[in-house]
Amino acid sequence: MTLSNKKPFIAGNWKMFKTIPEALELVKEILLAVEETSSSEIVVIPPYTALSRIQDLIRDSAIKLGAQNIFWEEEGAFTGEIAPTMLKDAGCDYVVIGHSERRQYFGETNATVNKKIQSALKHKILPIMCIGESLEERETGKTIEKVKKQINEGLEGINPEEVEKIIIAYEPLWAIGTGLTASPEQAQEIHSYIRSKLTEKYGNKTGSCAIILYGGSVKPANAFSLLKEKDINGALIGGAALKSESFIEIAKEAIKAYEEK
Repeated sequence: MTLSNKKPFIAGNWKMFKTIPEALELVKEILLAVEETSSSEIVVIPPYTALSRIQDLIRDSAIKLGAQNIFWEEEGAFTGEIAPTMLKDAGCDYVVIGHSERRQYFGETNATVNKKIQSALKHKILPIMCIGESLEERETGKTIEKVKKQINEGLEGINPEEVEKIIIAYEPLWAIGTGLTASPEQAQEIHSYIRSKLTEKYGNKTGSCAIILYGGSVKPANAFSLLKEKDINGALIGGAALKSESFIEIAKEAIKAYEEK
């Protein structure tokens, strides 16, 4: 799959919400608006239990399927983990790696993020690598230092051709599920830095084509102003992705923003 930032990338991370019937109902509602959102890349990221059933629903549509996590081994005695081969079998095109909640609650590190990214790429699943700083790090002026370290260590040993298949999601931890949102200017500042860092490490082609998402309390009300910024290519959406109305509205706002760039 070839990645392009020529249209907005809108991904809904459902986290630990939705039973299978609820998940199917939500996707059916999103499918009803697929023509209205066709100018964007739409990805739904449900719990593991619903992956294959949702894939059956979206198989012939423009909607893509993602998973919330991955393990780096293909099989073995790793109770509770899920292999890249299993995600591929379930129809996943994308996988979220290093989400702030995984780092905070489940011990994810830059080193494990790196191993998971390499495993996903090996199995032709496109990684969405999450990075971002805590409130304390922002208030003490350590945002750039933190983001730089996450990029350097998370992408260690990965060549430019492979990096071009990786989506970066900047999610300030202080804006995850708090109702707080980085201002468009704050978000753009970090997105611009990420793009310049990718350009510096991997070249102009990789840097200019990179898809860099913003994640952190994205809603219909703020989607336009965020997505209108030069280096913001889309959104990784949490709570607002659990209702079709708000998710679809964000996609429409993103399309409008892109048209005005």
